[in-house]
Amino acid sequence: MKRLCLTMIAVFVSVLLVACGGTKGSNADANWKAIQERGTLKVATSGTLFPQSFHDKQNKLTGYDVEIIKEIGKRLNLNIKFTEMGVDGMLSALNSGQIDVAGYSIEKDSKNAKKFLYTDSHKYSFGSMIVRQSDDSGIKSLKDLKGKKAAGASTTSYMKVAKKFGAELVIYDNVTNDVYLQDVANGRTDVILNDFYLQTMASKALPEIPVKVLKDVYYNPSESNFALKLGNKTLQKKMNKALEEMKKDGTLTKLSKKFFAGQDVSKEKKYDFKKIDVSDVE
Repeated sequence: MKRLCLTMIAVFVSVLLVACGGTKGSNADANWKAIQERGTLKVATSGTLFPQSFHDKQNKLTGYDVEIIKEIGKRLNLNIKFTEMGVDGMLSALNSGQIDVAGYSIEKDSKNAKKFLYTDSHKYSFGSMIVRQSDDSGIKSLKDLKGKKAAGASTTSYMKVAKKFGAELVIYDNVTNDVYLQDVANGRTDVILNDFYLQTMASKALPEIPVKVLKDVYYNPSESNFALKLGNKTLQKKMNKALEEMKKDGTLTKLSKKFFAGQDVSKEKKYDFKKIDVSDVE
């Protein structure tokens, strides 16, 4: 009798494991079919991050990330519905089902890497600092961040770097580049830690604001991707296939050169910059 009970338990566990495995796959397919049926991919983007997601002179939402998503939509036969929000709210919106995709980069070695899915990378860059033109905000190295006022969104890896080096964090919501830059210029803040290409483009687009990217103080090579909710593996595969096609046919390079003043940020490069570990920073 004992042997029979053990056998029945083993069979039950085996069936349960198979069923669970099948559920993950079927859920992923079901989520993808639901997106197909409504014909729309719901995407969160900042709308304030020049030149990746911003409004042009005609107030049209555009940018490198935005146009990539639009092209993915075409290749997957889906319309795109954009919702503009700050990066701090994007992951919550993913989990709640408000959106399908977030313009939020998941770092491969971060805590979020296990909590969300993410697409293959479409942009490669590294960290930099924007400072005042007149005095470099008194910063010559990362160590000089101690006591300085660093501006940014609360959850970014850049703000964690600032915190690690002792900066005072000044938290902003989803504001435009000119607000960030003007506050550095007028002394409300001292520095902005962020992506090199974004900061270079922003400072060049607003030459009347006396700030600059601090030369030769770079760190943390980075990759940009799109974030998805766990379980949406079918959508992840579809998006990755479209991105791979866009790399091969030159679409990513073309979009990059359009929005980054002739620079191709879609191709990975090797940088000899210091990697700052912020895994211990909350």
